[in-house]
Amino acid sequence: MTTKEIRELSPTELTTKLREVRDQFLHLRLRKQTGQVEKTHELRALRKDIARLETISRQKAKAPAAA
Repeated sequence: MTTKEIRELSPTELTTKLREVRDQFLHLRLRKQTGQVEKTHELRALRKDIARLETISRQKAKAPAAA
């Protein structure tokens, strides 16, 4: 997911998407522990998506307070 796509989301959509991505990350991490994951690079991609979502949601939350 690109930052441009994330910025177009509303705050409620951001929290929903963040919850979905965190859930995916949890399930992938559990599958990795049992040796069922072949594409381990997906873990890193999901971690970065979570960071992007959190960063942009915080920026959107601060924007109305600054204005």
